[in-house]
Amino acid sequence: MRYGVGIAFVAALPLMGCMVGPNFTTPPSSVEASYQKVDGVLPAGAENNSLWWHEFDDPVLNHLISLGYHDNLTLQEAGVRVLQARAELASSVGELYPQQQAISAAYTDSLQSKAAPTYVPGAQTGVEFANIGLTASWEIDLWGKYRRAIQADDASFLGSIAAYDAALVSLTASIAQNYISIRTLQAQIHVAEANVTVQRESLRIATVQYNSGQTSLLDVEQARTQLSTTESTVPALQAQLEVQKDALAVLLGLTPDKVDALLGPGGSIPKAAAGVAVGIPRDLLRQRPDVKQAELQAAEQSALLGVAKAQLYPALSLSGTFGFDAGNNYGASMSDLFKWSSHTISIGPSVTIPIFNYGQLTNKVRAQDAVFEQAILNYQNVVLQAQQEVQDAIANYVQARNTVAKLTEADASAQQSTKLAMIRYVDGASDYTTVLNAEQAQLQVQNSLASARGSVPQALVQLYSALGGGWQIAEGHDVVPESIKAEMAKRTDWGGLLTPQNHAAPATPAQQIKQTYVPSW
Repeated sequence: MRYGVGIAFVAALPLMGCMVGPNFTTPPSSVEASYQKVDGVLPAGAENNSLWWHEFDDPVLNHLISLGYHDNLTLQEAGVRVLQARAELASSVGELYPQQQAISAAYTDSLQSKAAPTYVPGAQTGVEFANIGLTASWEIDLWGKYRRAIQADDASFLGSIAAYDAALVSLTASIAQNYISIRTLQAQIHVAEANVTVQRESLRIATVQYNSGQTSLLDVEQARTQLSTTESTVPALQAQLEVQKDALAVLLGLTPDKVDALLGPGGSIPKAAAGVAVGIPRDLLRQRPDVKQAELQAAEQSALLGVAKAQLYPALSLSGTFGFDAGNNYGASMSDLFKWSSHTISIGPSVTIPIFNYGQLTNKVRAQDAVFEQAILNYQNVVLQAQQEVQDAIANYVQARNTVAKLTEADASAQQSTKLAMIRYVDGASDYTTVLNAEQAQLQVQNSLASARGSVPQALVQLYSALGGGWQIAEGHDVVPESIKAEMAKRTDWGGLLTPQNHAAPATPAQQIKQTYVPSW
């Protein structure tokens, strides 16, 4: 009972000391009560935007995002960083326990020369000595140096999870935006080819008019110039299309030759919903992983400030050795090595007090305090930027819809103008310049309309991304694919750290205690 109480007391020593340095609380931040009210944007229901790409009702887009989630290499790299942070946290937990331990053994066989001045005739000249023992040294965490380090690494671990989620938000938005760009370019190519067809017919009519002597060669050359100019836009659009396909391949973790099969023979620009729910600005503190990551970075720096301050205080260490000694001198025998009577024990505390450090330790505290303050300011700035991004996306979305509405009206007028201009030209009521101007206006309006139709879903993707949606696709799944974990397990003994429960934030207080106080072997 006496020894049990002593052991329990010593085991509890690391948790009994105080912890110097600040206890972290979420920094205050400026958050609006609501976003600017505009038609088609609702204040409530933003939590339903987690899998926002389904709002476009586009099976190809859904499939592409699923592929990107499973195969994107940048996302997988972010997942492996979670494993790294988890291992670093486990390493810090080990510092709470005896930091140095060693099993040592030694054997010495010495023979004294009979010619030595100290030789005594008849005395024993050969001496053997052996020892074996266990040595341990334990710095007690009186001031929280090691516990603050654990807090810092725990915040870093949780921050790596938030960084993974932020990478997933960025990935889903990038895939959607790239896909919309591809469909928009395809629509613009279709517009150019349709106008080429119209302008070829105009060239044919101008040629017939010239051959019949009704017009001059100038009309034919103007028609041919307009046709060639329009035809020249197609290769440039196709080049842009190939660039977008190549970028999409990287996002999906594929080679470019596999993209066309995924896109299919053709498709339209995804249609944006008539309305979108954005919630309230305070939702961003919960929904956006980059905001959470910035908060955890501040928590990490707060804990590291405590680590720096703990260096200013005395360090108490316990050192001890237990072993067995034996020799053959003075009538003893080497065979006595493992007899209890041959055991030896030494134990005792030591105190290290920093006195003259010439400002090294105090200035490290000051430097760390400045780093902590930078992290606080960064968090507050990230919150402001998040609100700005949402408000900008709302404005872009609303204006893009208005632009499409006006250009749709202009397109109808432009097509009618082209038809009327050609009729007047054939009837001799106007020259070919009128037809030329009408065709140029039609091409410009239709190309702008195709671009604007792509801008609406682009702005909506920007809005969903700014609201922090997309990372929820990973819920219920591990951050690292099984194939990668299998390769890592072949190289290194990861113990139990490759199991999914070690790659998520603790769900209960018991899990939190286990993660931050129980060693992971």
